[in-house]
Amino acid sequence: MRRAIGICAAVERVRWGPWEADVDMAPRSYSRAVQRAGALALLLPPDAGASGEPDLWLERVDGLVLAGGSDVDPGAYGAEPHRETGPTWPERDAFEVALVRRAVERGLPVLGICRGMQLLNVALGGTLDQHLPDTLGHDEHRHTPGSFGDHEVRLAAGSLAARSAGGERVVVKSHHHQGVDRIGEGLTVTGWSAGEDVTEAVELADHRFTLGVQWHPEEDERDRVVGALVEACNGRDRVEVGAR
Repeated sequence: MRRAIGICAAVERVRWGPWEADVDMAPRSYSRAVQRAGALALLLPPDAGASGEPDLWLERVDGLVLAGGSDVDPGAYGAEPHRETGPTWPERDAFEVALVRRAVERGLPVLGICRGMQLLNVALGGTLDQHLPDTLGHDEHRHTPGSFGDHEVRLAAGSLAARSAGGERVVVKSHHHQGVDRIGEGLTVTGWSAGEDVTEAVELADHRFTLGVQWHPEEDERDRVVGALVEACNGRDRVEVGAR
């Protein structure tokens, strides 16, 4: 039976033809990566109801992807906005925080990608560096707007990140200007940019699959991380809608 992977949708202002509107969306690279791994891709748009009853969503999926997109609202971790931060969509942040906290409680496999790794960290009480160029002195992690750059990351031996990516040294596709600052409760840093201390992977050691990666595995057909999420779902009992 094909597993169902929920992909948390971004909210963006989009133009097509004569129209302009706020849209719930995710690049097709996410759904294609999930489908290549043999699972069904389901888009989950933000809904305020999740704060009270996140199980209504989680009972319908076998795994959860926190996708990339706009910056996390600094108010979600008690910070003032940096001049380079934004735009933000607080309703998306609240929806995803509610889902990921409950998913962790349920032991549901979770994969956070880029912004999704940052959101996972915030949901567990961590904070973000809102503009890495101020810290690093360069913008190599987002050197060309609208284009993914390749760079090497090193992953801790034996970690979920290394097992999922297929090695302790991998070349990944990246595009971000923010990163993890104070680490969230229970999370362990297991990946770093080669030659730097920028966090590239975090995970919950006592969970079957709760992983955040700063890079974009969905953009590289050779990347094994999305497939690892689906494989983790295959090791769980099939969910039944309405089950408690």
